[in-house]
Amino acid sequence: MSIEDIKKIGIVGAGQMGNGIAHISALAGFDVYMMDLNESAVAAALETIDANMTRQVRKEKISAVDKDAALKRISTGTGYDGFADCDFAIEAATEDEQIKREILKELCAHIKPDTIIASNTSSISITRLGAKTDRPGKFVGMHFMNPVPAMELVEMIRGIATDENTFKTISALAVKLGKIPVSAEDFPAFIVNRILLPMINEAVYTLYEGVGSVLAIDTAMKLGTHHPMGPLELADFIGLDTCLSVMNVLHDGLADTKYRPCPLLVKYVEAGWLGRKTGRGFYDYSADQPVPTR
Repeated sequence: MSIEDIKKIGIVGAGQMGNGIAHISALAGFDVYMMDLNESAVAAALETIDANMTRQVRKEKISAVDKDAALKRISTGTGYDGFADCDFAIEAATEDEQIKREILKELCAHIKPDTIIASNTSSISITRLGAKTDRPGKFVGMHFMNPVPAMELVEMIRGIATDENTFKTISALAVKLGKIPVSAEDFPAFIVNRILLPMINEAVYTLYEGVGSVLAIDTAMKLGTHHPMGPLELADFIGLDTCLSVMNVLHDGLADTKYRPCPLLVKYVEAGWLGRKTGRGFYDYSADQPVPTR
């Protein structure tokens, strides 16, 4: 399969990453099927895509005609039947290996024999996930950054069985979607999260040990290193459960104590304080302005 053969893209998951991938795929001229088992998640995703495209129109990044045409290219559903005519399918579900394995097994039963599959995993082994499909040669890692419409990078990861043609085709697809692909080896958390998440984890340790408050830590990193968001603010944006999942993958996969998740991060996740998506994490989002919780 070549890039010219990809006409329709299927996406499993309508969360932050899934709706972002649907957004850029539709704008790039592809037909899109976005699926989620949760009907309300699908409805919310369409509202998010509409709002984000409206913002792009307002900023004159796309035209109103582009927006209307793109929205018409997106179909949605809560079942796998919509993947039957997809040329490429990407799994963008929660960062849980068991859930991803179950999705991939179900997906393989509904797609064409030559359909390429990718996972948007931010940390899990592509080799291991690909081995659970009926087409490890046509399986690849395609890790988008969040928020997808705004971030330029896509990490491209080969599993040990990934065909070279598959890798080249999906790398070319990333370019067609307006992104810049960077090749990463299939090691835990790849490049970005291998560097970013230990930094966030260290920020949580800095809070845990009383070196600084939430506000002091975030302010110090924004003003001292010109990061656009402080590490704790960024953790809330990513989702503390996702941060913990990635740290666990690093800790388990590399067997190095420097990747041990901070106990405070574990406590926040146990409390259900997952960041922006639950309204509370290192900040409380119930008021107009976020308020530090420590």
